[in-house]
Amino acid sequence: MVMAALSMDEAGRYDQGRLTLHVVWTAVVAAFGGLMFGYDIGISGGVTAMDDFLTLFFPRLLRRKNQAHESDYCKFDDHTLQLFTSSLYLAAMAATLVAAHVTRKQGRVRSILLAGAFFILGVIFNFASVHVAMLIVGRMLLGLGVGFANQAVPLYLSEVAPARWRGAMNIGFQLSVTIGILVANLVNYFTQNIHPWGWRLSLGLAGIPATVIFLAGLTLSDTPNSILERGLASGDGDVEDAAEKQAYEVLCKIRGIPDVHAELHAMKQASQASQAVQSPWRAMWKKNKPQLAVTVALQVFQQLTGINAIMFYAPVLFQTVGFKSDAALYSAAITGGINVLSTLVSVALVDRLGRRKLLLEGSVQMLVAQVAIGVLLGTSLKAGQEPSGVVAIWIIVLTCVFVPGFAWSWGPMGWLIPSEIFPLESRPAGQSVAVLVNMLFTFLIAQAFLSMLCAMRFAIYFFFAAWVLVMGIAAFFLLPETKGLPIEDVDSVWRNHRVWRTLLPPLTEAEARQQHMRQIM
Repeated sequence: MVMAALSMDEAGRYDQGRLTLHVVWTAVVAAFGGLMFGYDIGISGGVTAMDDFLTLFFPRLLRRKNQAHESDYCKFDDHTLQLFTSSLYLAAMAATLVAAHVTRKQGRVRSILLAGAFFILGVIFNFASVHVAMLIVGRMLLGLGVGFANQAVPLYLSEVAPARWRGAMNIGFQLSVTIGILVANLVNYFTQNIHPWGWRLSLGLAGIPATVIFLAGLTLSDTPNSILERGLASGDGDVEDAAEKQAYEVLCKIRGIPDVHAELHAMKQASQASQAVQSPWRAMWKKNKPQLAVTVALQVFQQLTGINAIMFYAPVLFQTVGFKSDAALYSAAITGGINVLSTLVSVALVDRLGRRKLLLEGSVQMLVAQVAIGVLLGTSLKAGQEPSGVVAIWIIVLTCVFVPGFAWSWGPMGWLIPSEIFPLESRPAGQSVAVLVNMLFTFLIAQAFLSMLCAMRFAIYFFFAAWVLVMGIAAFFLLPETKGLPIEDVDSVWRNHRVWRTLLPPLTEAEARQQHMRQIM
């Protein structure tokens, strides 16, 4: 198939494909990686609050818990317990560097399958654990799965989705994360009363989404972008022609129309530019500084909202402010349900309102909720005292204000924006940076939160609120809007931004010609 110059009539049909059943299916399958990630986030906090689990692995901590008052901020402060949770994110950090190479050279689907295999192994280790070392090995295997899934899934969704639905489709990943958290909270609520192996059931049920993502991943076709890129990388003309034919067939299938020549032409141009890049990492640092800075900032800010502190340890958190075990897990399940519903709001609005408006609104909402919680705890919860029923209810209410503020803004945007703002040659490397930084700060928060809670007490909410204020200001001044742009054209917004354009090198003649061709399509 020879791609000729496009007529204006062909250009006018660019990206007018339907939202096909094939696209919906691939999005559902790929988003199971998010479901697994969310389940791992939600399950650890509930399991670590179960006495049977603490009896077997952390008996000293159980004695301290039983002797402490329910409102004691420090009763769960244990570095080994924190390592059980945070080791997953440490492993994910290491995995993402390998995953970037696999995703570019072997395709997006290969990384998704590897993620499923690591998830299955991790579940087996955790379910069968008889000592802390097995627990941590299992969590690290799950972390390898998270590293591969979080690398490949957002890229897969962004490259398959039509431009006008890319935001909603990509947020399917974050939606599945929230569903996983909710399911984990509900599972913990019921398994806590199954003695003495309820915690094993909680950890073992993760095998269901792990198996689904692996088996369903076998049904996926790779993205046209990835097929073209790997075909051109072969240097063999016959392989290139076969790759172009395969990419055309896949693109017809996912768009639901036969005339996809304009979009395929843009993909081929991007793939050709990608082949000229010897080192994606060096190219990203040289030519994509604005995208790199925004990607790093989004991941750091996403964790510094305090959301993972709440989701990891929601049952522990509610026990700390005076709720008993059953009520704590029940309250955590409520917040998980709100998280899911709020992410659906983001799915509905992200391609209408855009990325920036959701980020700014979410910042205001989270700021108000966190300051209010900090004030409430600081004025009403004294050492050795139970909170009043009114105070406890207000803590739940304000937490339920905070959670949707995150769930329709910084949660999904933290994964959506990095997956769409890099050119093809830097896209896997850029996503790798996003996962690496996200896992690093998730690890730091998971490892430090209970100690921070012990040391800072109610002031921890003011700490996170201060960061929310900073990130809202940064989003207002530094983030360009990318809604509705074809993924191969998103890269151009940085040259029109009043701040970032000053950091970019001038376009070469070839780059200027390619950009002009894409603009007239």
